[in-house]
Amino acid sequence: MSLYSCMLVDDEEDVISIIEKKLNWEEMGFKVIGSAHNGVEALEFAEETQPDVVMTDIKMPYMDGLQLAHKLKDLNPKIKIIIFSGFDEFEYAKEAIRVEAEEYLLKPVNSIELENVFKRIKLSLDEERNEEQNIDQLEKYYIESLPILQESFLTLLLQGQVAQNTIASLSKDYRIELNGPYFTIVQLHISSREKPAEIDKQLITVSVRKLAQEELEEKWSAKTITWFGDVILIAQLDDKDKLRELTDDCDRFCRMAKKISRASVTAGIGNIVEAPSELSHSLEGAQNAVNYRVIYGTGRAINIAEIDPAGSEDAPSIEEDIQRLFRKIRTGSEEEVLEEVGSLSTRITDGRPSIQQYRMLLLELISDIYRFGNSSHLNMEEIFGKDTDVYSSVLSIDSVHLLSEWMKNISLKMRGEISRERQSSTRSFVEKAEDYVKENFGDKDMTIESVCSHLGVSSAYFSTVFKKETGKTFINYLTEKRMEKAVDLLVNKNEKTYIIAETVGYSDPNYFSYAFKKQFGMSPSKYKAMAKSENS
Repeated sequence: MSLYSCMLVDDEEDVISIIEKKLNWEEMGFKVIGSAHNGVEALEFAEETQPDVVMTDIKMPYMDGLQLAHKLKDLNPKIKIIIFSGFDEFEYAKEAIRVEAEEYLLKPVNSIELENVFKRIKLSLDEERNEEQNIDQLEKYYIESLPILQESFLTLLLQGQVAQNTIASLSKDYRIELNGPYFTIVQLHISSREKPAEIDKQLITVSVRKLAQEELEEKWSAKTITWFGDVILIAQLDDKDKLRELTDDCDRFCRMAKKISRASVTAGIGNIVEAPSELSHSLEGAQNAVNYRVIYGTGRAINIAEIDPAGSEDAPSIEEDIQRLFRKIRTGSEEEVLEEVGSLSTRITDGRPSIQQYRMLLLELISDIYRFGNSSHLNMEEIFGKDTDVYSSVLSIDSVHLLSEWMKNISLKMRGEISRERQSSTRSFVEKAEDYVKENFGDKDMTIESVCSHLGVSSAYFSTVFKKETGKTFINYLTEKRMEKAVDLLVNKNEKTYIIAETVGYSDPNYFSYAFKKQFGMSPSKYKAMAKSENS
């Protein structure tokens, strides 16, 4: 059984050290994953690490323990909070109860009392985990949670097999509300490799579905079904602009699923459609988004509108082999593209077609390649070669081997151009974010959300791409730019600390000094004195 994680928060390092040494954490079933010295630090660390338990002092600078507890509960209602303080006042105890703290302890903390507290919390955490993962309960839920008529209707709807004029009446008969006015598909893809070996994939799927119903269904008026081992949500939006919020909610859900169901879940979000009859198009976009996990990584949300704004209207109308090849051209490795070309070449001749049938297949292939290339904004004249009569040259190919070589060459050219265009597009909006920071670093209200609103992307996608391109989190980048300006004002302009703090976006001069010391290892005044000494 894995250990539960705990974070300690106190502005006194000695207190944290004593608590760490007082207890045999591993024997109790816990591990200390880190500590913080104020509420602001603690909240940032908790967002990154998702601890099971947070033990915090009340009186701390910048954000006290009760404020921290409120924000932690907003971040994760299931987190366990222990509050300790030297202030034996009833008001603190009342507030601790209001934020649903597990315990309110007075300093100095008795080791035996503290050990008993953690034992009680471990029992509570064990019960919650067992409730989520108990195989018998999952099997029972699997049987009880599949209303067959609803499941069948929604499955047919996603496949585009329900007549448009019958959707409203059938929805009413099956008591399924599809009011929209906007819809999008979320595909929760569950990795077969990254799962506990002792639990069957089918039961993992049930666990993820149950969690999705608890965390996403109500807010997004979503309908949930199981789809070939994955979970599909039909989300309903009252505003198209809420797609970014849905993406961020799905990103948080993926992290939660990893922790609770121990499954690696990738959420693919499809394009927005305006009628239930168009859901199959959104599903196609969601599936394409999931395919991009090979580029952007698993265990997160991927919005097809953000990574592939042209959408999936290029989907060819010929065989499955063509569709697989195009997906590999978009997201696969060079080896995977070549493998799909080989399969397609074999497929074309497997049925021993007549020469006329063979030529018709080639004409369809070229037409599909043209549509795919144009929808991907590729210069097809450069792909095929200038002044080349593509139809005549391909129809003149008289062996499967030469056809395969031609297809490999064209496919790899398109893959290279799409990859370069994607990298250029990604770098472009990262540069826009950097420019925005350089121009607005003095805005004390600047956040990831405000920058993403300016750029028109979700914070989930922005954070991943920004760190991938710059090697830094956005907060670290913003802090660096603010500190660069602060040093200039401090050393070259001889400004006072409180003026510098306001200029570079800090409303609290004390917190600015704290952040400056954290960045450079010394206070602003000491840095200024050292700089003058070096220049004299």
